[in-house]
Amino acid sequence: MARIIQSKGLCGLLLLARGSRAYCWSSVAKTPFRSSLRATTTTDGSSEIALNPIVASVKVSKTVEIFSLVKQMEADGEKVTSLCVGEPDFLPPKAVLDAATAAILKGETRYTAVTGTADLRNAIATDLKRRKGIEYDPRTEIIVGNGAKQCVFQGVLATCGKGDAVIIPAPYWPSYPEMAALVGAESIILETTADSGYLATPEKLRETLENHSNAKLLILCNPSNPTGGVYRQEQLEAIAAVIKDYPNVAVLADEIYERLVYEGDCPSFANIDGMFCRTMTINGFSKAYAMTGMRLGYVAAPQKLAKAITTVQSQLTSCAGSISQAAGVAALMQVTDEELAENVRVMKEKRDFVLGELEKMPGVSVAMPPNGAFYVLPDVSGYFSGDDTELCLQLLKSQKLALVPGSSFGAPGTVRLSYATSFEELTIAMDKLAKFLSDNCQ
Repeated sequence: MARIIQSKGLCGLLLLARGSRAYCWSSVAKTPFRSSLRATTTTDGSSEIALNPIVASVKVSKTVEIFSLVKQMEADGEKVTSLCVGEPDFLPPKAVLDAATAAILKGETRYTAVTGTADLRNAIATDLKRRKGIEYDPRTEIIVGNGAKQCVFQGVLATCGKGDAVIIPAPYWPSYPEMAALVGAESIILETTADSGYLATPEKLRETLENHSNAKLLILCNPSNPTGGVYRQEQLEAIAAVIKDYPNVAVLADEIYERLVYEGDCPSFANIDGMFCRTMTINGFSKAYAMTGMRLGYVAAPQKLAKAITTVQSQLTSCAGSISQAAGVAALMQVTDEELAENVRVMKEKRDFVLGELEKMPGVSVAMPPNGAFYVLPDVSGYFSGDDTELCLQLLKSQKLALVPGSSFGAPGTVRLSYATSFEELTIAMDKLAKFLSDNCQ
């Protein structure tokens, strides 16, 4: 029988014990590990090694932490239903798989240029011009990286340092503040409201900029993870009008979910008048093309910023994998818009199913139905006195259902569900959640 021992939520030590085994979350180790109940300290002397204070202050991603724990539980025979990771359940398109296979068989396994192969950079530039109306020079303004996450971090590192501030609208992807911390910058959380669809407003942005003269970067996630909110053209133009009054502020536009929009479109911030020269556009292949494990993303930016990001990447990872890059060319040049639209249609059906099930659960509300990405952030503050971490821990203990506490996204009292899984898994998950909430209704 599983039991949970919790100390200060996920920041303390979580034990999901089964017999003499235990699964641990540790604020010291920062990573999940397996041990006996008595083996709670290391014996190799590593604890005596002082860590870089910056690294020691960075929190581990709760999504990754929970996902790692789920995988360990599954490896030990536990059956866990997980809606914690944003990973499509469908395979990459056949053209992508065929291109990766062909690249391997042709021996395309060597290093590429730091910025990526010419074929992939040209394909990215062509795609951005065709769909977004933005022209980038593939030789000097596009850098291919090992996933969009690396590209985001390199954009933060290239523009910010000690004493600078990064403005991050909440709710936010949990990695944004930690990336700012890694470069020595301060995170300024711009609070949003349900009335605005949890999107930043120009009034709030101006107020934040006026109060923080050290602001160097605004991170704008569109569509939003974790809310699924989508900024429209007029909303982006209103934000750009504010940014124009602060010439020292750059914008990191994280648009990794831009091909997963259910109604309307998702404009690119770099295409707003006057914004090209200060915008780093982040995109990739994990979400729309289900190429999560291939770790392929890119940043498109004006030459000055692109050169700085290239310098950073040259000292970190050099280039992205050559096989993944060949697959990326096929994704952009061979996969049709119609094929991607079918995936969006199916994802919309999953969204509608989840919203319908949540609506039936007492004390659960969704302020703004998601219009993009594949997440929903319901308010569950009526349970466990609003302690979303305790709710998720007890849910995992009693129902073997893994969700992510909304507090890790800057949205206490909520939980994040990813519906990028099969209908079968979603049905099981919604039944488990309904039963759990019914059993714990206050």
